[in-house]
Amino acid sequence: MGKLALIGDFWEFLRVRKKWWLAPIVVALLLIGVLLVVTESSALAPFIYALF
Repeated sequence: MGKLALIGDFWEFLRVRKKWWLAPIVVALLLIGVLLVVTESSALAPFIYALF
């Protein structure tokens, strides 16, 4: 329940304070994090790490 509350609070912050420029930054960071976690134990890891 804590993670859902955090997402709701963040959405409320964006909506009330009109800080829409933060949304793409957060989405990009989440996608990079997911990419690193998913490829950590796969055969594609050396190729993904070469991109960074």
